[in-house]
Amino acid sequence: MTVISTTEQLEAIYGFPNDASMVKVADRVTPPYRVLIEKSPFAALATCGPEGLDCSPRGDLAGFVRIHNETTLMMPDRRGNNRVDSLRNIVRDPRVALLFLIPGSGTTLRVNGRAHLSADPELLASFAMEGKTPRTVIVMEIQELYFQCARAIVRSDLWNPDKRVDPRRLPTPGEILAGMSDNEVGGEKYDKEWPERAAQTLW
Repeated sequence: MTVISTTEQLEAIYGFPNDASMVKVADRVTPPYRVLIEKSPFAALATCGPEGLDCSPRGDLAGFVRIHNETTLMMPDRRGNNRVDSLRNIVRDPRVALLFLIPGSGTTLRVNGRAHLSADPELLASFAMEGKTPRTVIVMEIQELYFQCARAIVRSDLWNPDKRVDPRRLPTPGEILAGMSDNEVGGEKYDKEWPERAAQTLW
């Protein structure tokens, strides 16, 4: 196996990025990038900590990541499983990244920066949905952001409805939990109750 271990080896294989790959990088939210953020209902949040890296899905109504100003984004931490992997990482290492997806669009947006958590009551209240506030808000200071070309989306045919996988062909969360716990957790009851439980705890 040939292991690539230096940047010189990488450059010998890939060469150097073209002008378009470099001029698209900004250190603040430009008007076009504002549109991409405001139209996105989903982002993947990458964080790092002493145990390693983590990537967490984040989704809400389109525009759920608030543009506080040109260099600051705010994202509410909605209801979840209380593992708080991402939040635990942020309080120990502020480096974060976001990857925004927009249904139907091949363009994605990458944002790198540093973040902290806020539990300011007024800020939490400003993110309330159906009378429920998040417990914290992730405040991200932008260091760089840029769009990613559509090749990955095109290759994966991600938004093609004809390529959707039938959920019945996938293991259910209840089945996974039951298999991991010798049937002490999960099972059919878990899967049956989940839709109602999720609806009641969405926000």
